[in-house]
Amino acid sequence: MKKLAGETATEIGAELKRDLGPWAAASIVVGTMIGSGIFLVPATMIQRVGSVRMVFLVWIVGGLLSLAGALSYAELSAALPEAGGEYVYLREAYGPVWGFLYSWTQMWVAKSGSIATLATGFFLYFADFFHELDGILYTLPLPLGPRGAPLEISYGQIGAIVLVLALAWLNYYGVKFGGRVQTAVTVVKVALIAAIIVAGLGFGHPEPHQKVATSVNLAGFVAALVAALWAYDGWNNASMVGSEVRNPQRNLPRALIGGTVAVIGIYLLANAAYFYVLSPSHVARAPRVAAEMLTRILGPGGGHAVSIAAMISIFAALNGSILSGARVPYAAARDGYFFRALGRVNAQHHTPAAAILGLCLWSCLLLLSGKYDDLFNLVIFASWILYAMTAAAVLVLRLKKPGLPRPYRALGYPVVPLVFVAGAAILLASTLVDRRRESLMGIGIMAAGLPFYFYWKSSRKSR
Repeated sequence: MKKLAGETATEIGAELKRDLGPWAAASIVVGTMIGSGIFLVPATMIQRVGSVRMVFLVWIVGGLLSLAGALSYAELSAALPEAGGEYVYLREAYGPVWGFLYSWTQMWVAKSGSIATLATGFFLYFADFFHELDGILYTLPLPLGPRGAPLEISYGQIGAIVLVLALAWLNYYGVKFGGRVQTAVTVVKVALIAAIIVAGLGFGHPEPHQKVATSVNLAGFVAALVAALWAYDGWNNASMVGSEVRNPQRNLPRALIGGTVAVIGIYLLANAAYFYVLSPSHVARAPRVAAEMLTRILGPGGGHAVSIAAMISIFAALNGSILSGARVPYAAARDGYFFRALGRVNAQHHTPAAAILGLCLWSCLLLLSGKYDDLFNLVIFASWILYAMTAAAVLVLRLKKPGLPRPYRALGYPVVPLVFVAGAAILLASTLVDRRRESLMGIGIMAAGLPFYFYWKSSRKSR
């Protein structure tokens, strides 16, 4: 094979390897879905809908909506088991520009913002044991902080950056190693959450019931549903490593569907424990509901136990996000629609080393700036447009490519993909009404990638 000018040894003949087994694929789904949300969002949900029955209804509706997405993605992942997940599905269904816009949004805001948020959350819980982490290490005398104030850098931020870079190094040394770590940490995480559930349902004593003075309306229900879907987010991540899963036609659908169903069950049981021990009004006032519940049962040590469980949960979600998220810009770069360096595969470890490093370094910059949360919220609207388009791609590709091999066909087709699209449309409409400015800015961030797309498209043609 003739070596082209500018290519390195890592680009010649090096490919990703199918080293992820079924348990690793399922652990990516479960590990990235269960982050910090289950420890936090019940308070927001009960504030919005006011009754325990409605909270459970929201969890069920959000779970079924996520499952409809997983069932839709299962068909796509089995038919197109390539690196990049949604990037590939959108490219095949609607053309390369839509795949590019997905990779652009994921790289610069959505996935990088998620990584920054998770790493920060890890050290927020870690600070329960070492309060010094909240201290300020250095103040940068530039107007980069909130409202133009000097930028303050805490010890916790530095720790979060070290954690992200350490996981980047871990995933650089092979997807098999990263997958094993993901499986082990996910098993520990699920075991700890199961212990919290058993403690609540088996040893807790209900406190006097007090209702929350909130009237149920559509706006409140949708707001609670958004919180639930944030907690469920991550069910799609296994599809991003489609080119590294063994027997993907079988294992990817099982991981997507089985992992989503498992998390729905875990979330319902966890909420059953919370509301068995704590009254609705107590949950509404509890920013960390799991810690409140265990503190009531075990005393002060219960809160520390939840902090440890939350840290392990966040660690698994963070590792899964880095492992899967780096494959999106890698896939775009391999097609010539992103920086060429990000499309290189390390010849020794068979990992997209440059994409892993690039994603993590950018996440660290967002983390250091403190702006990741604002950016992440801006692209929720744009991201859900692409999620809906991906689910609709099941229908589009059935018409556009009827001969495409489909080892798994979406259960309940075409109703299931349409249910997901309809649910996404309701959420998008509600978000546009409630957060018009942020939604339009998110569309602007996504559209800002178009000049780069046309540049890379012309460069691709010239090569």
